[in-house]
Amino acid sequence: MYEPKPEHKFTFGLWTVGNQGRDPFGEPVRPAKSPVELVHLLAEVGAWGVNFHDNDLVPIDATPAQRDKIVADFKQALADTGIIVPMATTNLFTDPAFRDGAFTSNDSNVRAYALQKTMNAIDLGVELGAKIYVFWGGREGTETDAGKDPITAIKRSREAMNYLCEYVLDQGYDLKFALEAKPNEPRGDIYNATTGNMLAFIETLDHPDMVGVNPEVAHEHMAGLNFTHHVAQAMEAGKLFHIDLNDQAFGRYDQDFRFGSVNLKSAFFLVKLLEDNGYDGSRHFDAHAYRTSDFEDVKAFARGCMRTYLILKEKVAKFNADAEIQALLAEINADSGAMTPFTGPYSAEKAAALRSHAFDRAALGQRGQPYERLDQLVVELLLGVR
Repeated sequence: MYEPKPEHKFTFGLWTVGNQGRDPFGEPVRPAKSPVELVHLLAEVGAWGVNFHDNDLVPIDATPAQRDKIVADFKQALADTGIIVPMATTNLFTDPAFRDGAFTSNDSNVRAYALQKTMNAIDLGVELGAKIYVFWGGREGTETDAGKDPITAIKRSREAMNYLCEYVLDQGYDLKFALEAKPNEPRGDIYNATTGNMLAFIETLDHPDMVGVNPEVAHEHMAGLNFTHHVAQAMEAGKLFHIDLNDQAFGRYDQDFRFGSVNLKSAFFLVKLLEDNGYDGSRHFDAHAYRTSDFEDVKAFARGCMRTYLILKEKVAKFNADAEIQALLAEINADSGAMTPFTGPYSAEKAAALRSHAFDRAALGQRGQPYERLDQLVVELLLGVR
């Protein structure tokens, strides 16, 4: 009952299952696999979709003929397996050209090259079926604020996003953008560090309807924030276009652990938020296996991400059907209706009536809420004793 199905919309990036286990202190421990091999690996573990950066698929220095052969082979692998491409993105952080950023670089040549590279990558993504295009500004930041004016950086970011929105409209593409926030790493500080920053930035664009967010568990946890709350803000605003699922110890470097492997209760409430509110987008696992893994263990990692999500989805259904839990929620949210004449949309009459109403402040301060009991029931549910 925990087997992935297409309706679950589980996806992985080529860079996730293709991760070779390299880290800042160690060389690769797994051999490179081709995009075609990785598509077949994902089909084997039951994934629905595959996502890619432009250069995950086509090397940055590939000739046009090499590019066409790679894309043709990739398309054939998709056709052979039934795997689809829901999302694509651009690598604007690995090449030395982007050492000081891409859209926010102080060098206008780099900024123009970043636009060119992104337009080409958008074309590739659309060619392969992508409907969502993610932007992660991994190098869009500073180590010293002496080097960049932050207001200028914001303006450069806005100019780039407006330019690329117009490009998509001009080409007639059915494509939306999703902006991904991160507080730091690889830069000392990255601009638009949280999902809230991104939501505010989007409203300053020329085409805010085309642009949403792609929150990532690890990125908000790096900043010590409650990821579920940030996703809720995006959902409430109608801006959750995509989501990156993984796990992360709070305050650490970007660990990209298997989903649910560290903060199980946080993962539960995230799944509950998505499932209870009918989120219909991809569940994308932006994570990678431990450096100690071989490729059989990489498959176990990928299966584990999906299996944990489905187990937590089942736990959400049990939470929603649990009589004791629901009784406590009813008690917590009990409303006599006495305040209805004062609340809701403002009117001068309501405001006047509310100002004249006599509240028993002492009584308001005496009402306890059974949150300890409720939380314990959640813990018991997750431990499998309910």
